[in-house]
Amino acid sequence: MTDTQRVAVEALLGDTPLPYIDQTLVEAKAVKGIEMQGGTLVLTVQLALPSLTLGAWLRENLEPKLLELDGVSAVQWQLSSKIIAHKTQNNMKSMENVRNIVAVASGKGGVGKSTTTVNLALALAAEGARVGVLDADIYGPSQGLMLGIGQGQRPVTEGSMMRPISAYGVQAMSMSFLIDDNQPMVWRGPMVSGALQQLLTQTGWDDLDYLFVDMPPGTGDIQLTLSQKVPVTGAVIVTTPQDIALLDARKGIEMFRKVEIPVLGVVENMSLHVCSQCGHAEPIFGEGGGQKIAEAYDAELLGQLPLALAIRQQSDSGAPIVAADPASEAACHYRDIALRIAALLAARGKNYANVFPEIVVQND
Repeated sequence: MTDTQRVAVEALLGDTPLPYIDQTLVEAKAVKGIEMQGGTLVLTVQLALPSLTLGAWLRENLEPKLLELDGVSAVQWQLSSKIIAHKTQNNMKSMENVRNIVAVASGKGGVGKSTTTVNLALALAAEGARVGVLDADIYGPSQGLMLGIGQGQRPVTEGSMMRPISAYGVQAMSMSFLIDDNQPMVWRGPMVSGALQQLLTQTGWDDLDYLFVDMPPGTGDIQLTLSQKVPVTGAVIVTTPQDIALLDARKGIEMFRKVEIPVLGVVENMSLHVCSQCGHAEPIFGEGGGQKIAEAYDAELLGQLPLALAIRQQSDSGAPIVAADPASEAACHYRDIALRIAALLAARGKNYANVFPEIVVQND
């Protein structure tokens, strides 16, 4: 490769910002190699977030421009992702085998938080990431049903550790895997907090890039345990547009701010009702609520999801829409939100608590 060719390639790679990360490949320090093999330009690119969609974007938007350069007759992309552990609250050390923990929360129930959680997890798994889901709603676990994991299917135990159950390429753990569906959890707060810690730390998560934690509604014991005992990289707030949901969502955001867990953004669910017969869309729960709360707390509106019958049907049947119909409009919304979350995490600083050893001073 001549110096002139290299300069031309680097200029082109440094000219166009990528979606989601809002940086060029050069600014993101993602270009690891530029070579010419005959007339083929070989580009080695390593991204800080899952690369399937971004790889397709590169081929569609940058490759035609690269092919216009002198001496370039073909482009070969060697794409990979390296997802690192990012900062947590109070600089806590990340869990072994879990690089980033994302809490998905809401101030109140009934806003579609669990459906949102499972579809976001499936979206990042489809992008090539290693993803897990922890169902932290001890009293009312629902992830087993949504992932199609049958009643009575139990995790395999190895000593004191449990293997997560895999579904659609996602590792999952839930209290519903350990008890019968009709068995109520009549537990006080300390028992619930202890159960959460056991589910989290005694599950043998297998090299996860992201662990999505499906939080129970409210701001109680589980939320407090999560903030004090669990290294959380960021939180996502799910709300609906109506005022009562927004009021509770504000409480959720305030709680995370007090415990120094960054709120990555707000997902507005059920923003439009889409008629399954005629396709007419109507904002039956109001408009603009998610945007207002995001602006009030200097957070990002990650996306707006429709109130669509197919989303509910697929979740209840154990085949969430991202897995069952990945080309659907709703699945595309989830994928877009998931990539925005991944990009926001990638922009956070590295968790150096994992790098430096703990120093202990003893007097002999």
